[in-house]
Formats: sequence, structure tokens, C-alpha cells
Amino acid sequence: MNQQEEIQKKKKSKLRSEYDVIIVGTGAAGLFCALALDSSLSILMVTKKGMKDCNSYLAQGGMCVLKEDADFDCFMEDTLKAGHYKNRKESVRTMIRRSRGVLRELLTYGVDFDRQGKELSYTKEGGHRKRRIVHCKDETGKAIVEGLVRQVKSRGNIQVMEETEMVDLIIEEQTCQGVYLHFNEDSFTQENIHPVYGRATVLATGGIGGLYENSTNFRHITGDALGILRNYQAEMEHLDYIQIHPTTLFHREKDGRKRLLTEALRGEGAHLLNHQGQRFTDELKPRDLVSAAIFAEMKREKTDHVYLSLRHLDSKVVKTRFPYIYAMCKDRGLDLCQDLIPIVPGQHYHMGGIHVNQKSRSSIQGLYAIGECSCNGVHGKNRLASNSLLESMVFAQVVAEDIKLGEGLINPRSKNLPKVRDWQEFLAANHAGLRERIEANNL
Repeated sequence: MNQQEEIQKKKKSKLRSEYDVIIVGTGAAGLFCALALDSSLSILMVTKKGMKDCNSYLAQGGMCVLKEDADFDCFMEDTLKAGHYKNRKESVRTMIRRSRGVLRELLTYGVDFDRQGKELSYTKEGGHRKRRIVHCKDETGKAIVEGLVRQVKSRGNIQVMEETEMVDLIIEEQTCQGVYLHFNEDSFTQENIHPVYGRATVLATGGIGGLYENSTNFRHITGDALGILRNYQAEMEHLDYIQIHPTTLFHREKDGRKRLLTEALRGEGAHLLNHQGQRFTDELKPRDLVSAAIFAEMKREKTDHVYLSLRHLDSKVVKTRFPYIYAMCKDRGLDLCQDLIPIVPGQHYHMGGIHVNQKSRSSIQGLYAIGECSCNGVHGKNRLASNSLLESMVFAQVVAEDIKLGEGLINPRSKNLPKVRDWQEFLAANHAGLRERIEANNL
């Protein structure tokens, strides 16, 4: 038996046929949900790559928090305005009201947010009228995910399967009874598809960036849950709500992923310049408006990029506040403090997705969706900066509470053998079908 066969045998021996809760995805939403669930429940977490290979890990700017009660109406209005008032107001209220509780949990999990003296440090980004964003330098997502991963690994009731792909859901009579899994090192043969049953299944599979040529997302994040659910008439919502981030580094990357330049750079005073060195827009407008202004300027100048400039800012402050971005630019021959940084807008976030109610239940019984793959209406047509980490964890907590009440649980009845399919063809058709639905909705 070779090493790969031994790895597969070990995986199969650890995989049980049934769990209380199955969570697909190990970003902030999936991890926070697992930790919020009762420790008496058996939980399986699966992820297509490694635990940290998620878009949450890449989040730079920070996480919004209701800093003081007096900010509630302003926070609400900023979120609604950025979302073109297409938001579900009740979802926005839930997110804002629960924000301080999420922050307290993260602090207990050892997430080391930046401070000014003993007090938390708050920054501001585009679309925000007040400083309400906590951060960990310019790698907030990394700090949060690493803190959550440490906690998950310490819980005896949580089993994590990395390099494990959900290829289908076990859905009969509009009820989800679990998932079909495939270990990534295996060939797509029928005997390598494993049915796993659960009393509740939580989708936290992330966005759709891998379907785009230019995206800040990991290439393997390809809207898998949305693609699979197109086969089961699950209710979707606003598949055309796709956010373009104004500032990604204009540089050809070997892995194909555009490098994000956080909105916090502009929140701290960075300017957008054209090729004549002139500012051409208010840098702190919501993302869609800034992106539109950049595209318009590129068209006017007949160029393929514009510039981000921090040359007028204190270089010591820039290096201290944005060490990751400074080093990332330096690796590509650019000095963040001295050079004009070439930037171009790129696909960043999907506000649409699987329609869920206020308890994050989908239209399929026993199936929840949280994080970027879901659409609970918080973000409306355009996400306000730094609301994504907060929203994903708030509604992860909501799911855990609903499961605790037992209302969303089902008793798996079917023990059918895996469906006989050409699995590679099935997955390819899912991705192609999702692209078609997104394009159709964009017309």
C-alpha cells in the first residue's frame, strides 16, 4: 500500500456515517458556528482544501462593531445606503445588535485586536461616517480565523476533514439528510463517494470568485453549494448582486488571484490618482461608486489601471498599520510609502446566494446557509466595507441557537447508496449552470 492509499484508508476509518451536525466550509462562518454549537453534539466539518484556505483568512480591513448605542441609527443608515436600500432591515438590525457579543466571543478566543493604550483601536473605511471597525493590523481575517481554528482543534466533539469535497447533498422530498463527500486525492470513482448523514447540514462554502478571471478570492472557491442546489429547486436570491472591489494590485500573479489592497488604506487617507497625478473621485464613497469612477477614468484616459498613493502619509505610520500590504508590495518591487501603486477593480464578494430566513434556514428542510454563500439580505445590492466578517459570525450564532432549540433538526431516514453518476461531469455541469444563472440574472 503506497502513502496515498494509506492516507485515504485512514480518512475513511475516521469518517462516521452519521453526525448531529455537518458543516461544509471552515471560514469564519463555519468555524464560529461549530464553536457556538452545544459541546454535546457530534460535529463534522469538511473543507475542500486546508482549514485556512478560505476568503475569511484573506480579509484585511477589519470587522464592524456597534461601538456605542448612539451609533445604531448611523450604522444602520450607512449599511442601507451602501446596499442601495435593497437590504432586509430586520437582518441588518440583527447584525448590528449582536455585534458586541461577537466581539466579546472573539476576545475570549484570543483574537488580539489592535489597541490604543488599553482601549480597542477603531478605523474607518469607505461608506462609513464613523470609526467603528476593529482590526488586527491589515490581517484581521487571518487573526480571526487562526483564533477560531485553535479553538475548534481543542474541542473533542468537532471532527475536521481537510482536502474533502462536498460533491452533492442528500436531498429527498425537499429535505436535506446529509452530504456526499469525496477525498480530493481519490479518483472520481463510485466507490470513492461517501454518503454522510446529519440531523442538520450547514453550508458555509463561501463565494463565487473562482468562476472569474480577475478576483481577490481563492481560485478553488467556485460557488459549489449554489451549483449543487440548482439541481434541487432551492430558492436563490439576487445572484446578480456581485461586488467589485475598487483596489486590487495591478500585477500578474502566478496563482491567478488578484491581491487586495484594503479599503482601510483609503480610510486612513490614501488617494486615488489618474496618470496625470490628479485625484478624480471621493475615495470614501461606497465600493461600487468608487469602482465605477475608476472604470470611467480608465476609459477616459484609455488606460488599464489607475494609481493609489500614500506618499503624502507618514511612512512610519503606514508601515506599522499595514505591515502585510507593505511587505506584499515590496515583494513585487513596489514601495507602498514612496511609489504610486497601480490598481484595478476586481471581483470581490457575492451579496446574493442561497435564500435564507431570519434563522438562516434555506428553503430545503434541515439545510442552513451562512456566510457568503447565503443571502439573508444584510448587504443589499452592495456590501458596506467590513460588514462581511461580522455578518457571517452573527448568523452562525443564530444557526447554533436554532439547532439548540431543535426546530431545524431532522431525523435522517434514507440510507440509500450514493447516486451513480459521472461525478466529474456532474461537478462541471454545476459550475457551468451556475455561471449561466449568474449571467442570465445580470442581463
